[in-house]
Amino acid sequence: MNHAGTNDITTSKQLRSWVESANDPLCDFPIQNLPYGVFRTQDRGPRAGVAIGHLVLDLHVLAEARLLPAEARLFAQASLNAFIAAGRQTWRGVREAVSSLLEAGNARLRDDSALREKAFVRQDEATMLLPVEVPGYTDFYSSKEHATNVGMMFRDAKNALLPNWLEIPIGYNGRASSVVVSGTPVRRPKGQVKLPDQERPVFTACRKLDIELETGFIIGVPNELGTPIPCADAEAHIFGMVLLNDWSARDLQAWEYVPLGPFNAKTFATTISPWIVTLDALEPFRTAQPMQSPQPLEYLQHSGEHAFDIHLEVRMTPAGGSRASTIARTNFKHMYWSMAQQLAHHTVSGCNTRVGDLMGSGTISGPTPESFGSLLELTWNGKDPLTLETGERRAFVEDGDRMTLAGWCQGDGYRIGFGECAGTILPAA
Repeated sequence: MNHAGTNDITTSKQLRSWVESANDPLCDFPIQNLPYGVFRTQDRGPRAGVAIGHLVLDLHVLAEARLLPAEARLFAQASLNAFIAAGRQTWRGVREAVSSLLEAGNARLRDDSALREKAFVRQDEATMLLPVEVPGYTDFYSSKEHATNVGMMFRDAKNALLPNWLEIPIGYNGRASSVVVSGTPVRRPKGQVKLPDQERPVFTACRKLDIELETGFIIGVPNELGTPIPCADAEAHIFGMVLLNDWSARDLQAWEYVPLGPFNAKTFATTISPWIVTLDALEPFRTAQPMQSPQPLEYLQHSGEHAFDIHLEVRMTPAGGSRASTIARTNFKHMYWSMAQQLAHHTVSGCNTRVGDLMGSGTISGPTPESFGSLLELTWNGKDPLTLETGERRAFVEDGDRMTLAGWCQGDGYRIGFGECAGTILPAA
């Protein structure tokens, strides 16, 4: 199969909900979206929910009322892993049932005031939790524009891309334990930094703290050890996508990455958005990926369109301020290597995946300076600082700064949004 397919009923642009806030054309969570997450409130323990308009729909309440094709126990947990492990038929069945219950003409939930009161929570009264328990985390390096920029910065234009970059989706195994949900403060890391005028490194707080604008995908259908996932089938193994900020300590990274790659420069925190947007919701925004030359080896080949038209932004709110400046705008469709190719390459050795595994896209940069997905590129390693709308200047992220990633697909009168992926920097310990 070339991709996961979809059910047109849940993505039709004609769909409208009786939840009025979901019909706002600028709302991230219309009835066409229905992303999954985990939340708690003052009087409810952790449980699974779906975002609709400005509300969260409690899936455990619906399942107890026997309105969903899944057991209630799957939704009364602190992660979505058990629900995801129930399989694709269950994910889709629940999404279709929720879509039907929320559709404008369906009175079943709309007109049951007691059930409606139990089933809905306002998003501003819910605390969002990490949506999955992440057994393993992998970060790729799959934007040609980003890799070229970094290569030019630290090598030269002629050798910007190393010979292997156009042949394989470059990646490395990250640190799953430090994946955090949006809103979690991030403490500035310490480590070894080699200053240009000193013979030996010093132990100090990071001086070049950066963000990386990424997306991530969540494994929904695992593979067994020794059994690779074919590229043509890979999307059927993906539960959905999140926004991802792979915080980076550039000065630590510059000293430690030779010869094995990043370590402490990346391990201190990776932030993801709380809502997982399904590939079914993204299906109408499927588009062609960039042309690949040379043609990938056979195990990395797939037919059809495997990119998605996802608008992405980076916003910076300086310490003590309330006004955010948008410092970058780009699009996921620029990615050279697709998610299917990343997953096929990840498993071609026989590496097994597990439900909840997180795969980061790598920094997503576009072809123009304002579309670069990191401060490393936007300021060219600090040589050309940004001037924010407030008049303040930034080369890298300073203590107290809040960094927010946003992303959405623009439909005809609606958008499929991811919500926020945000974090505020705390001073080094």
